[in-house]
Amino acid sequence: MQHIASPFTLPNGSILKNRIAKSAMSENFGTKYHAPTPGLIHAYKVWAEGNPGLLITGNVMVDSKALGEARNVVVEDYKHFKELKAWAKSVEGTGVHIWPQINHPGRQAFASINREVVAPSAIPLKMGGASKMFTKPKALTEEEIWKIIKRFGTTARICKEAGFTGCQIHGAHGYLVSQFLSPNSNVRTDQWGGALENRARFVLEIYREIRRQVGADYPVGIKINSADFQRGGFTEEESMEVIQLLGNEGIDLIEISGGTYERPAMIKGNRKKSTEEREVYFLEYIEKARKLTQTPLLLTGGFRSVSVMEGALASGKLDVVGLARPFCLYPALANQIFDGSVEKFEAPIPRIGIPLLDKLGGVELPWYELQIQRIGKGKKPKKNLPGIFAFWFTMKSLFLKSFWKN
Repeated sequence: MQHIASPFTLPNGSILKNRIAKSAMSENFGTKYHAPTPGLIHAYKVWAEGNPGLLITGNVMVDSKALGEARNVVVEDYKHFKELKAWAKSVEGTGVHIWPQINHPGRQAFASINREVVAPSAIPLKMGGASKMFTKPKALTEEEIWKIIKRFGTTARICKEAGFTGCQIHGAHGYLVSQFLSPNSNVRTDQWGGALENRARFVLEIYREIRRQVGADYPVGIKINSADFQRGGFTEEESMEVIQLLGNEGIDLIEISGGTYERPAMIKGNRKKSTEEREVYFLEYIEKARKLTQTPLLLTGGFRSVSVMEGALASGKLDVVGLARPFCLYPALANQIFDGSVEKFEAPIPRIGIPLLDKLGGVELPWYELQIQRIGKGKKPKKNLPGIFAFWFTMKSLFLKSFWKN
C-alpha cells in the first residue's frame, strides 16, 4: 500500500494525507428547510475518523428553488451558517479534507418538488414511463445564466467561510453543467451553445467565478463525465478537450465519471460485462486523459479491492482513488485498508423486482441513502436491508415535499 497511504499535494499546495477519497453520493439527508441535519454531520464525523484523505459531500444545491431531491442541503445565503460550520467542523483534528459538491439540477429536477424547472434548452428528459416524473424545462435566458454562475461562486465562498477546505463543481451525471456540455440537451444558438467552446463556456465561467470569490489558494475541483453514453451526446473526445481547458485554467482536481439519468452508466447494473470484469469503470478513459493533462486525476467507479487500487495508483494513470458506496457499508474503510483487515469490499445492488425502478436506480440510490442515515444516527450499516424500504423512502420524500413546494 505504498501509493495508497502516501500523501498527495494539489497544485495550490493543499496536501491530502493519503490517496483515498470518499466521492460524493446522493444523501437526501438535509432538513425540510435544506440545512444539514445533526445526523448528516455525524455521518461525516464517523467517516473522518476512518481517515481517508478527502471527503466530498453529496449535492449542495445553489438554489432552494432548484432541487434534485426533497432533502438536499442548499447554500444560497447565510441562513444555515451555524449548521454549515458544524458540518465543516466534523473533520476537526483528523487532517481530513472536506469539500462540498456544488450543484444545480437543471432539468433533472422532479416535478413534484420544483415549481419551475430550467435548462439550457427546452428539451425534456426522455426516460420512457419515468419521464412523467419530470416536466419540460424552460430555456434559461442570458441574464438567468449569469445569475446561476454567480450562485455557484456565492455557495463556494460561504462554504469556505464556514470552514470547508475546498469545493467540487458537479459537472457530471446529466445535471445542469453536464446539460450545457451535451448537444442532446443544449441546442442553443447563442454564445452558450453550438460549438464545444460555447457549450463549455458555462462550466469555465463557473470555475472562474468560484475562483474569483474564494481566491487562488483554495482547492477547487470538478466531477465531469467521460461521456454521456448517448447517441449525439457529449463524447469522449469532447470530454478530453474540456479537461484540457479546465487544466489550463488551473483547476486543482478532476474527478472522472459518466452517464446521465437517461443513460445511468454510473450504476453498475447498467455497465457492460467486459467493464465489470476489469473492476474499474473508466480506466481506459483516464489513461488517455493522463496523456493530455498534468492536472491531478481522481477516478471513481468500480474499485472493490485494495490490490487494484494500489496497482492503478502505481501505474501513474491517476492520483487519487474515489470510493463511494463502500463507505456506506464500511464507514471506517480507509483505516481498514491501512490495517489490512479489509482487502475486498463489495457494494450490493438491491432490487425489488420492478424492472423500471431497478434499472433507473430508483431503489439502489435511496437504499444507500438509508445506510448513510443509519451511520448518521449512530447505527451500523445493514447489508440485508430490504429494497422495498428504499422505494418507500423515495415515495414518501417526494410526496411530502409536494406539500411544501418552493
